[in-house]
Amino acid sequence: MTHVAFALLMLAAAAARAAQPAVTYPDKPVRMVVPFVAGASYDTVARIVAQPLSEAWQQQIVIDNRPGASGIIGANLIAKAAPDGYTLGMFGNNQLITSAVNPNLPYNFLADFTPVARVAILDSVIVVNPALPTRSLKELIALLKENPGKYYYGSGGVAGAPHLATERFKAIAGVNVVHVPYKGGGLAVTGLVSNEVQMMILNMLSVEQQVKAGRLRALAVAAKKRSPLLPDIPTAEEAGLPGYESSQWYGIVAPAHLPKMVLDKLSAELKRIAARPDIKAKMATQGADAMYESAQEFAAYLAQDMAATRKTAAAAGVQPE
Repeated sequence: MTHVAFALLMLAAAAARAAQPAVTYPDKPVRMVVPFVAGASYDTVARIVAQPLSEAWQQQIVIDNRPGASGIIGANLIAKAAPDGYTLGMFGNNQLITSAVNPNLPYNFLADFTPVARVAILDSVIVVNPALPTRSLKELIALLKENPGKYYYGSGGVAGAPHLATERFKAIAGVNVVHVPYKGGGLAVTGLVSNEVQMMILNMLSVEQQVKAGRLRALAVAAKKRSPLLPDIPTAEEAGLPGYESSQWYGIVAPAHLPKMVLDKLSAELKRIAARPDIKAKMATQGADAMYESAQEFAAYLAQDMAATRKTAAAAGVQPE
């Protein structure tokens, strides 16, 4: 081997080593991109997970809120980042739904990210304005069937989680209720409280205090079991609508091609965190259940949920704004 060839070989080996994360990963702060504003449920879950990660690794986990364009701006930032473990992201239903209904995104949801682990599930609640003469889910469905197109439901925007959740409710219940998209979930809840719209399907974090204050009436929790935050509210199946479930999930992702060593270390730490009683308690205060789902399980879930969401969106004629 010539000196030139040997030098080139050494340079190539050095470049390869530089492209790989250090064995001591992480040896500097890690950025966790949240594609929504501070204070939103994504941000809350991200901070609950980031704190014990930071403590375990003795490295700062920097929460980087990048809202805008229904989460597309933040998601694209993650997709384009180096796959070295120093840029992570907090994803949920909204990223998947946006990708399911919009073929013109700057990234491919299933190809451009490494699913690391699902870490939390937040149950949804079927709520109505108290002025509506219904005190049960069966009464609501009967009222909507008797008055097709008369009543309205709100959401934080077209093709968001509440929109798709209610379209699925409509299909299963066989009712016709008109969609009113607001420019944000907070405005939609305000519209429901003021009776501009009469019903919504929202995550527990968004409705718990409104229900307890009497400003909204909860008719059912769209989950397999009742919520400890609203223990008197039946599940949808108990309330007479079997087969209907709706929850928001939250998961950690990274850019595609994340090295296995980094993925394994992240996964092991997240599994340990999800089992901690204090983390379970913190998630519970937000109406969420802490969970751990491996990278392989998470990837399989995303593929399955993407197919189901595309089917629901197509049946409802949902198009991106």
